[in-house]
Amino acid sequence: MPTNEDDLGFARILRAEAAGYARIALENIAREYPVHVTHLMTGPGDLPRRPREVNPVFYGSFDWHSCVEMHWVLVRLLRVAPDAVDAAAVRSALDGQFTQGKLRAEAEFIASRAGGWQRPYGWGWALALIRETGALGGPDARRWAAAMAPLAEAVTRRYLGWLATATYPVRHGLHPNSAFGLSRALPYARDRAAAGEPGLAEAITAKAREWFAADTDYPGRYEPSGHDFLSPALTEAELMAQVLPPGEFGEWLSGFLPAIASGEPAALFAPAVVSDSSDGQIAHLHGLNASRAWCWRRIADSLPAGDPRAGAARAAARAHAAAALPHVVGGDYMVEHWLAAYAVLLLS
Repeated sequence: MPTNEDDLGFARILRAEAAGYARIALENIAREYPVHVTHLMTGPGDLPRRPREVNPVFYGSFDWHSCVEMHWVLVRLLRVAPDAVDAAAVRSALDGQFTQGKLRAEAEFIASRAGGWQRPYGWGWALALIRETGALGGPDARRWAAAMAPLAEAVTRRYLGWLATATYPVRHGLHPNSAFGLSRALPYARDRAAAGEPGLAEAITAKAREWFAADTDYPGRYEPSGHDFLSPALTEAELMAQVLPPGEFGEWLSGFLPAIASGEPAALFAPAVVSDSSDGQIAHLHGLNASRAWCWRRIADSLPAGDPRAGAARAAARAHAAAALPHVVGGDYMVEHWLAAYAVLLLS
């Protein structure tokens, strides 16, 4: 159940930091270089073009998925803290981005890529952005959401094709992590199920149960790896908190991480040390701290009132948030082009 401790103070932090988060997101979505492009060449003339020529919406923020995340930050902040940001500037920027022509080009690009491109991380964030836009309300958001329909269809087809053939999950703490990708997509999928299109929600739920329902005694003591920005243990637990009914989730968690109430495994409760924020891979550990904080918060809110594991999870969320949040704004671009997404996810 949600905590009564002012949301761990996170609501106040969000309002205090929202303007800065929106500012860097606006800067990031328009910053074309530096850029990291992953491109499969299929012939001698198949060379990458300028990023904004290939991806007219998601060309900034160093890479495609980070740009999707930064757009999500802007839409989310419009929805949850509109009076704490320059809403007019945000709406103007999004209105220039979310046009039918540009979003159709993004949908066509997704449909034309080899099956694993951005799987499932970028796909999950894309569906989270589409859902957030639909939830915003108002004439602007309705127009943007309508323009996103081809992208939603393209990404949904990618998910359904992958889930139909994927035998095993990816469990490491980087972009291909299966649990996080499913978690980001599931709320959108459930909205579509409520609208009479249950296919994606059923596929995600079935695959999550197939992959993770029997997991026990997860070796969280081995985390983190040096480049992680996700915790394999905690992202799995967060996903199962969505998939399983509350009582069933508590029982599953008892088998999966049986010593949470006593702060074990200690490695999952200790924030990661980031030795060099200018190193793009080491800098991932700032994201690990932020995403762990979000997972711990989600786990705590999914447990019944009075469950001792909830208190331990909230304490871990506070500790990880304190380690991550000072680095969201004003640091190296290797951190600043993406970390605000995890800050806003945690705080809102």
